[in-house]
Amino acid sequence: MTAKVGPFCPSNRDWTTVLLPFLQPCRVFATGAFLNSTFNSSLIHSRKVDVCTINKKFDEVFKGSMPVLDDPSLEHNFKGHKDVVTSVDFNPNNKQLATTSFDKHLMIWNLKPQTRAYRFTGHKDVVMCVQFSPSGHLVASASRDKTVRLWTPNIKGTSTAFTAHSATVRSVNFSSDGNFLVTAADDKSVKVWNAHQQRFLLSFKEHNNWVRCARFSPDGRLIVSCSDDRTIKIWDTVSRECINTFTSHGGFANFVDFNPSGTCVASAGTDNTVQLWDIRISKLLQHYKVHSASVNCLSFHPSGNYLITASSDCTLKIMDLLEGRLFYTLHGHQGPIIAVAFSRQGEYFASGGSDAQVLVWKTHFDSIPYTDVLKRNIMRTNPDPPPHVTDIHPRIPHRHTTRPQTIQINPRADVADMQTSDPLVMDVGASFVSNHQSRPVETNWGSLSTDQVYRSIDPPLIPASSHRMCPANSESASHSQGNNMGVPTELTRTLGHIVDQLDILTQTVSILEQRLTLTEDKLQECLDSQKTALQERPP
Repeated sequence: MTAKVGPFCPSNRDWTTVLLPFLQPCRVFATGAFLNSTFNSSLIHSRKVDVCTINKKFDEVFKGSMPVLDDPSLEHNFKGHKDVVTSVDFNPNNKQLATTSFDKHLMIWNLKPQTRAYRFTGHKDVVMCVQFSPSGHLVASASRDKTVRLWTPNIKGTSTAFTAHSATVRSVNFSSDGNFLVTAADDKSVKVWNAHQQRFLLSFKEHNNWVRCARFSPDGRLIVSCSDDRTIKIWDTVSRECINTFTSHGGFANFVDFNPSGTCVASAGTDNTVQLWDIRISKLLQHYKVHSASVNCLSFHPSGNYLITASSDCTLKIMDLLEGRLFYTLHGHQGPIIAVAFSRQGEYFASGGSDAQVLVWKTHFDSIPYTDVLKRNIMRTNPDPPPHVTDIHPRIPHRHTTRPQTIQINPRADVADMQTSDPLVMDVGASFVSNHQSRPVETNWGSLSTDQVYRSIDPPLIPASSHRMCPANSESASHSQGNNMGVPTELTRTLGHIVDQLDILTQTVSILEQRLTLTEDKLQECLDSQKTALQERPP
């Protein structure tokens, strides 16, 4: 005996695999012969299944409110910065993530569980941008202190700095071969540098206002830049000329980048839009207005099929570029999102924003053939409508319920367990003292208008962290509090000495971990080289 169950699904779907997770005790109602799919009613009776509950679960799955295996998922939630996160970038080896912040620090997070993060001190003002070199052996950062620093991402934290511009440096980017750097600044110029010698090579000065971003094309021959003068310019590094200019945004562009093939550029605008241009024919290909506030950053998936955007409306959105449609909407940040980036292989992407958090997501859908992803997405966002009484012949025109245009993912509700606790943070550079109690400044972003939020992340409207208690004041406050509670001064000093010794032990253990990691990498290289040699040896 079989029973037909609803509500609205294609007839070729295997309902047994879909229903099994939902077979829980509850009450029953039947929906009759509206469906073609069947399953054994004894399965229902043996599990005391409520068909009404099954209907509800179907609604959740196919209307996008329930996550499935190919949806992006939140993997890590890193807390270590004390202020707005301005930029994120993955190491090409997929083991580290670099972030920068208004707190003047560069941080390197290890994606391996239970490993320490490193906070690099060196810049004297807000750090605006960060990027790993293609080899992963260098990290470049740009700052409001008018300098660019090149860091070695290890426990030593060595760096070299050079004054790149006469104003805030907003952007820094390596060429694909790692030999050159391009920088953009508030002095209205774009400059190209020799990365190894920190030597100036050439400059482009046709913008009439602050230059927000500059990026190399994949082949390193072209550079794209965007400015507050509301233009996007394409520069030829060989002829040293501007070869194209786009002026279509209602506002100005915050961020631009080439697609992986180098044939298109995408721009994120203050007019809440994302635009995709074909630079070969100087034509606007796609125009998305899916955000309700300024779009601050974007990143192409390495396949070129997807584009992710970060906005001041507190959401990330993933677009399907082949179909020209919105794919996913992701929630998780508690304020405007300033930065987002895919990893080099596309397996992960990271985001950071005004809540001082860094979220690392696993992509998932990129491991499935594109055609399958597209079919599943269309099925979930455009399901068959539920049966209606007027569907019975003769039919009468009627409206079905509104269909969702995107799959909503909210990890705050769906995956409350972030899988990893906050890692220990070790300071590297001028200050060599760990600060395990750093927490972001709480700001009521909901009470600000979109324009106020956008301007609040721009200099000089966000003040330095002067309103927070400095370490000296904090120490004296805790000291006086200890005396008021009757704790002897000598005991307080002894405890402080013990804490200092524990910090030294922590640093020592961290150095040992670093050396072990290097040893593991070298052993793996040796094994790989031996394996290659054996394969190449003639039989």
